[in-house]
Amino acid sequence: MAFWRLVSTKNNPNPNPNSTLCFIRTFSTSFLITKTPKSQTKKRKKKESARTKEVQHESERIQHFENILHRDNRFRFFLKTKDFLSKQPQQVLRLDDAGKLYRELGFPRGRKVLKYIQRHPLVFQTYRHSNDKIWFGFTDFMESFLEEEERIMDEMEKERIDVVRKLLMMSANKRIPLSKIYHCRSLFGIPEDFRDRVRNYPEYFNTVVEEDGKRILELVKWDQKLAVSALEREFMVDEDRAKKAFQFKVKHGKFLDLGEQDERKLNLLNTLPLVSPYSDGSRLDLWTLEAEKYRVGVIHEFLSLTLEKRASIHHIVEFKEELSLTKHTYAMLLKQQRSFYLAGTEMNWVVFLKDAYGEDGVLIHKDPLVVFNEKLCEFADKQKLEIE
Repeated sequence: MAFWRLVSTKNNPNPNPNSTLCFIRTFSTSFLITKTPKSQTKKRKKKESARTKEVQHESERIQHFENILHRDNRFRFFLKTKDFLSKQPQQVLRLDDAGKLYRELGFPRGRKVLKYIQRHPLVFQTYRHSNDKIWFGFTDFMESFLEEEERIMDEMEKERIDVVRKLLMMSANKRIPLSKIYHCRSLFGIPEDFRDRVRNYPEYFNTVVEEDGKRILELVKWDQKLAVSALEREFMVDEDRAKKAFQFKVKHGKFLDLGEQDERKLNLLNTLPLVSPYSDGSRLDLWTLEAEKYRVGVIHEFLSLTLEKRASIHHIVEFKEELSLTKHTYAMLLKQQRSFYLAGTEMNWVVFLKDAYGEDGVLIHKDPLVVFNEKLCEFADKQKLEIE
């Protein structure tokens, strides 16, 4: 080593103490294995997307609720096309135009709309116009169904008016944009021309047009008789059952060694008293127990006002501001499994009011419009008319 320093000093009049380090760095180390071979690494499972991940684990699913969603998917094209076509002039639509309206008609983008039309031969029919363009519209049998639906809407108008009044009474400022009610009209069984019908009830509603042109429906008069929730009515009939609707657990240490009965009594201290969904929830401190009890009660009452006692995330988000809800609604509902059942995926879920359904998954009390819709879907599913 001393000889090497001597030679280096002679050849270099200005010796650099780091020259040896530089010399070593010139050697390549690419031949060394610095990573673990892929064959020896554990493959990590990709986190499932919220778009496809099911809300309920397979072992905890209630199949009859899941089947309702499958039925909805099956009849999506029929129901959405029926509503869209009903609003068209002469209730007809050119096939070329229909192919571009995949969102409005409820069929996958890139698919041929004619294929979906032909699935329902008793409902839709096609014909060639004089300009050689193909159009489609309703069959004569379907038009008779639409007349029956209109008759039911007229008969149930008073009940639907009360539903809208209750929605306004639950809202933070007792006002809701008409567009939101119209967008969710099928959820509550509200007719297509509801925005015109409200003019016949000046004692209940007032329509205000804001600067941006948005039409707002306001509550004219508070009705204490309507300000009674479905859960409060049940409490008068079956107090024990109503007490079990929600559960707000009290955190406690294991050293208390509480039995099941004692733990239930302890939780009742948090659960009761319930907070009415017709109280002003916007004044409550956002993260208090009272505020969460209010939001749970609001969702319960909201679902009780719907035709089928269920609603999707899109319907609930539509009224998020009016009902003083938060972005944690999904997690909040998951904790209340006694009253609610969530089906679908984490991104596109539907919440059911469990007590409104029997053990067979059938609604206990069916609105006349629900009975009509079931008959209509049964008719639409047939390929030919059965003549008795």
